Amino acid sequence: MNKQKLVRVKDVMVPDFDLVDGMDTVASALKNSKYPETKCFIVDIRHDDDEYGIVLLSDIAQKVLARNKAPDRVNIYEIMSKPVVSVHPQMDIRYCARLFDSFGLVRAPVVEHHKVLGIIGYSDIVLRGVRDRLL
Repeated sequence: MNKQKLVRVKDVMVPDFDLVDGMDTVASALKNSKYPETKCFIVDIRHDDDEYGIVLLSDIAQKVLARNKAPDRVNIYEIMSKPVVSVHPQMDIRYCARLFDSFGLVRAPVVEHHKVLGIIGYSDIVLRGVRDRLL
């Protein structure tokens, strides 16, 4: 029987991401973005009892551009999803893919001990998890 290697979220996540404040404008978040390839912004927590948020580039397209709003007049908190569904770094990527499918997600932060460690999306799961395992 062929036993496959277990691939975990931490093995394929992208450790670099943009962390923004909810009060930032969309324009400033885009201007200051260092990691546009993650296609999202993680919205930082404001206090110990707060939760992280997320803004996908598709959110900006749908909620700002398509509605003809000025990116310098829209705050991140106005278009973010919060609380964000997150995944644990030890999770098997097969369960991560199922979670994404169940909740209609395309990417999620990887969180451990209430700290974001990275970002994972379908492309990371498939290209870095499944493909690399096959090669």
